[in-house]
Amino acid sequence: MSDAAHPKPGHDHPDAHAGAHGSMGSYMIGFGLSVILTAIPFWLVMTGVFANPQATAIIIMAFAVVQIVVHMIYFLHMNTRSEGGWSMMALIFTLVLVVITLSGSMWVMYHLNHNMMPMSQHDMSQMP
Repeated sequence: MSDAAHPKPGHDHPDAHAGAHGSMGSYMIGFGLSVILTAIPFWLVMTGVFANPQATAIIIMAFAVVQIVVHMIYFLHMNTRSEGGWSMMALIFTLVLVVITLSGSMWVMYHLNHNMMPMSQHDMSQMP
C-alpha cells in the first residue's frame, strides 16, 4: 500500500490549522482588554459612580458582553473563516437557544409572580 492511501496522523488536512493559533501580541492585546473590561465595572461598583443601581447593572452587562466577544476573538480564535464557518454557526445557534430559554423563563416567572400574588382588593386577613 502506498503512503498516499494512509495519510500521517495530524497531516490529513493541510489547512486544518490555518488561523488556529494566535501570536504573543494578540494574546497580550486580549489580556489587556480583559483586564480593562474587568477593572472598569469593578470601579463602577466600588465607587458608586451612578446613583441608579439599574443603570450600573446595565452598564456592567454591556461590559460583560464586550468581554465575551474579546475572549471569543483573542482566546478562542473564533471568526467566520475558522472551520468553514461552522463554529460561528454553532455559536449563533447557541445564542438563539440561550435567548429563547432566558426570555421564556423570565416570562413564566413574571406571570407566575403576577398571578400567584394576592391582589390589593383581597385582604388576606378576611379569608377563611
